Amino acid sequence: MAKRENYNELYLFMQVVREGSFTAAAQRLGLAQSGISRSVRELEERLGVQLLVRTTRRLSLTQAGEQLYKTAETGFDALNSGLATLAHYRQTPSGTVRINASQHAIDKVLLPKLAIFQQRYPDIRLELISESRFVDIIAERFDAGIRLGPEVGQGMIAVRITPDMEMAIVATPEHFRRYGFPQTPEDLVAHPCIAYQLADGSVYAWELNQQAKKITHRPQGQWAFSDSYMEAEAARRGLGLAYVPEELVSDDLQRGRLVRVLQRFSQRLDGSFLYYPHRNVSPALRIVIDALKT
Repeated sequence: MAKRENYNELYLFMQVVREGSFTAAAQRLGLAQSGISRSVRELEERLGVQLLVRTTRRLSLTQAGEQLYKTAETGFDALNSGLATLAHYRQTPSGTVRINASQHAIDKVLLPKLAIFQQRYPDIRLELISESRFVDIIAERFDAGIRLGPEVGQGMIAVRITPDMEMAIVATPEHFRRYGFPQTPEDLVAHPCIAYQLADGSVYAWELNQQAKKITHRPQGQWAFSDSYMEAEAARRGLGLAYVPEELVSDDLQRGRLVRVLQRFSQRLDGSFLYYPHRNVSPALRIVIDALKT
């Protein structure tokens, strides 16, 4: 019978790579740095390959190290997922659900729908992380992500969690006193507009409807943000026209702090969808999915 691998050493190796140094891994795990270093060295000796290149400044992986890291990470992830499924046998589901979402989605969708978890599922930990970019949820260790529209990568499932979203072009009354009221999308060129900048550095071109045709306006102005909340805030401060989800500014419109224009040209966008890998759905994630679908 073949000698079984020492999985402790594999786990320590994986933590060193994740943390970027022996020192950081030792602090995270509460172990002596010398012990971790010795374990990784013994692992290299037993496997007969060098896994890490150690310099005074930083650690880097050899090709063999990179391959082993991927294998170890996949294996431990599968093991963690298998352990999480044991929660099926508990009265109270438990575990961590880590979701990547925009500030808008967290505020308007996740918090209202998941607030009941405090009483109903106290053993489920919810990590709602806001980043204004598309992330690889598997590579960055999220259980799920939220984006507008049902188009997601291969091997992913998308579940609608909000209705379609109406966009609104808004600015302060003072802005319109200064620049006038646009009557058609062509008039927008005379207005400073607040831009939404995508993760790749490009700017979202405003999508509008004109005579049953889709047209776009490329916003020109001094300001660009990667978050629609900040666009709305910039509009409130009189920095230009913003094109944002109507629900973000409905209160401002009611109170007259902002004024909406070109409503008949505004676009309705696909609502928000929760997306996640079709395999290894933990009981905790399943409960989150069911709560968001309602």
